[in-house]
Amino acid sequence: MRLWLIWLALLCVPLHALAEIRLRDDRGATLVLAQSPQRIVTLLPSLTESVCALGGCDRLVGTDRFSNSPARVLSLPKLGGLEDAQIERIVSMKPDVVLAGPSARVIDRLESLGLKVLVLESKTHADVKRTLGTLGQLLDSAAAADAVWARIESAMADATHRVPAALRGKRVYFEVDATPYAAGAGSFIGETLARLGVANIIAPELGPFPRLNPEFVVKARPDIIIAAQSNLADMPKRPGWNALAALQQHRSCGFDVEHYELLIRPGPRMGEAALLLAECLAKLPERR
Repeated sequence: MRLWLIWLALLCVPLHALAEIRLRDDRGATLVLAQSPQRIVTLLPSLTESVCALGGCDRLVGTDRFSNSPARVLSLPKLGGLEDAQIERIVSMKPDVVLAGPSARVIDRLESLGLKVLVLESKTHADVKRTLGTLGQLLDSAAAADAVWARIESAMADATHRVPAALRGKRVYFEVDATPYAAGAGSFIGETLARLGVANIIAPELGPFPRLNPEFVVKARPDIIIAAQSNLADMPKRPGWNALAALQQHRSCGFDVEHYELLIRPGPRMGEAALLLAECLAKLPERR
């Protein structure tokens, strides 16, 4: 009789709660969890968005300070950034797992304190798909990961059809930071631009997000410039940049903070980012 009761109790436990989870992260480390985590801390906005897109928002107990989408994560404790994550507060949240990018400086410290850390990096479209798949396994929502990626692909295809044929092959400079750092052809942003049919002034061999000499852009003479609106407004003040035809002829896309963040986050809203870029490109004046 007692054995029968034990079997009955086991049948009432969700299968995912009994299944061990074993994942290999992007630094090559293996994460082992007894079951799908119920308390999660994220230290990167794109990872926060991905967890929520896969139905795991309710499992989040804290995020980095920059995570602001979806709106429901705004009320969660904010635990610092890449260089100043608040270790004691993170530990106090008692997370089952901490999700972080490889640039987070607290990974070793958190692990030394006994926390489980899963490190994920998304520089390309393939990386984003893999990250979604890994998180799908972590959250026991593999089907949701497939659905999210399908929506991204559908939006990408839609965005491609919205870009005027006259812009095919036009060379683009996408500024990530005013230093200047650029999105290279090998980055997820560069790959989105390629899907839209435009070229990139930054060759793949320079890396996904290279820091440039400002003269590089002047000499490259891009046909189109894409940047945060505040950076775009300051570009004519940079030595030699006021001679760029893209600036003189207003063949540029400047985005406010909210929309610019959408463009530079490699996650579930990547399809929306492609549509946003396509919308701006379609409105550009013809080159004189």
